[in-house]
Amino acid sequence: MSGTVEYKKPLPVPDLESAEFWNGLKRHELTIQRCEKCGKHVYYPRSICPHCSAGPESLKWVKASGRGKVYTYAIVRQAAIPSFAPDVPYVIAVVELSEGPHMVTNIVGCKPEEVRCEMPVEIVYDDATPEITLPKFKPSG
Repeated sequence: MSGTVEYKKPLPVPDLESAEFWNGLKRHELTIQRCEKCGKHVYYPRSICPHCSAGPESLKWVKASGRGKVYTYAIVRQAAIPSFAPDVPYVIAVVELSEGPHMVTNIVGCKPEEVRCEMPVEIVYDDATPEITLPKFKPSG
């Protein structure tokens, strides 16, 4: 592995329900599900609509705007596992996507103390490995 840096943090393991989400991120596109029966957007990936209980045939993958606002957040000042220690302090947040669903993520591109609830944010793509890209958000504008 000459010239590459090994990613040491835990990574998600895509499964049948989430593979399209992770494939979209690898293409630097945020894709989420939308229920054709009730019209609502769905995140996290699943096989049944949480709003109307429609089955998998009603859940279609659509490109999301990649924009939203901070719903809530926490500043991590002590790493729970050693691989996160170099990042301290960092922000774990719940972002309310413009389409409605909430996504747990990190806020990057600003000091942790600058993060506020309702702060407009937009997606950035963290290519952690050649196989996995992580969705993170930065302040908009």
